Amino acid sequence: MTHVHVIGGGLAGLSAAVELTGRARVTVYEAGPACGGRARSYFDRALGTRIDNGNHLLLSANDAAFRYLGLIGAEKSLKGPGKPVFPYFDLEADLAWTLRLSRGRIPFWALPGGARVPGMRLKELRSLFALLGARDETTVANCLVPGMLSRRLLEPFAVSALNTDCETGSAKLLGNVVRQSLARGGMACCPWYPEKGLSESFVDPAVAHLSVMQGEVRHGARVSGIETRGARVTAFALGAERIVVGSEDYVIFAAPGSVAGGVLSAHLSSFQVPDAFESIINVHFRLPFVPDIRGRVAEAGFVGVVGGITEWVFVKGDVLSVTVSAANRYAARDNEELKAMIWNEVRRVIGPVTVGGLPEAMPTARLVWEKRATFAATPAQDRRRPDAKTRFENLALAGDWTQTGLPSTIEGAIRSGVAAAHTLGLVS
Repeated sequence: MTHVHVIGGGLAGLSAAVELTGRARVTVYEAGPACGGRARSYFDRALGTRIDNGNHLLLSANDAAFRYLGLIGAEKSLKGPGKPVFPYFDLEADLAWTLRLSRGRIPFWALPGGARVPGMRLKELRSLFALLGARDETTVANCLVPGMLSRRLLEPFAVSALNTDCETGSAKLLGNVVRQSLARGGMACCPWYPEKGLSESFVDPAVAHLSVMQGEVRHGARVSGIETRGARVTAFALGAERIVVGSEDYVIFAAPGSVAGGVLSAHLSSFQVPDAFESIINVHFRLPFVPDIRGRVAEAGFVGVVGGITEWVFVKGDVLSVTVSAANRYAARDNEELKAMIWNEVRRVIGPVTVGGLPEAMPTARLVWEKRATFAATPAQDRRRPDAKTRFENLALAGDWTQTGLPSTIEGAIRSGVAAAHTLGLVS
């Protein structure tokens, strides 16, 4: 029976493995103690509770992600408002507002009297058309028409989607996100996120599914090299252990791009991967009580923030979880200073919609700083992303760092795993 060796247990690797179980014998080799990569949950001792290592917001247009969840039986593990509603707070203007997108493709939401961005003008919609038509070298900043639509929506959306600032971020990549979401109508933009945690939605059900389908997941299995002969990969090394790749077997390399570069460069001429990275800050505040939150924030379960450091606040029971994208700009800041500043912003945003408000004193907090969270989504880095296909007939690449046409997202990672399986001809 054909044996597919999947190197890397992040969402790209799990996606490929789930796609192939039932068609082949599948083994996933994960270097760490748990699968999931950047999309996993763990118990934090300082907080005394389980948290996600980051916050991820899916849109209903993320077809690959929802198909993956359906395959592993976890499609009902997400929650959201069920409609395209996004509450926001502008710290500079001390203004709370809610974006309510039209259900169809015609942007009625942008008309005067609609649920549009406060202060925007219709002519600012030219920004969206510019993004949709952006060329390879165009940056997001080149496309944005100055005004409230850009400041209050498109700029923070770009930074969140690309994890890169607008001055250097790829307009083409952002345009692809817009094309596959907002351009399909408001109902393609309904927000969803895990009801319990990232592992409970994306990882644990996948590992359980693989087990039921006679697949295997090996932890602590770090790949250090491969062997090739002619047009095939013939073996790879896990430390001192040598895994032979049979004549009918395949390898999907779904480890991080930096690992791929180190292992594969000697075997693939002119092989390159993204080599510039952006960080993400997540701060988890555990309250001594479950806040009674009202209004649109309670309905959505999150709120977007502009005009400060904070970008998103997710309400997760007694934990208020904050995400700050493109965080290299804060590299010189002290962690304690950042936590204090972010807590003050959270109080301004969440306090007014919380019965009894939030305490002035900062509760127990955990700051998680992922220094190399994603590749920098610039035109130059996008050019360094390899295709799934390689010169070896039994080796394909997967990962959000491969050429998916999207920035580094859950959707892109899951698509890449499926693409690798198709590239090898293992699924039609």
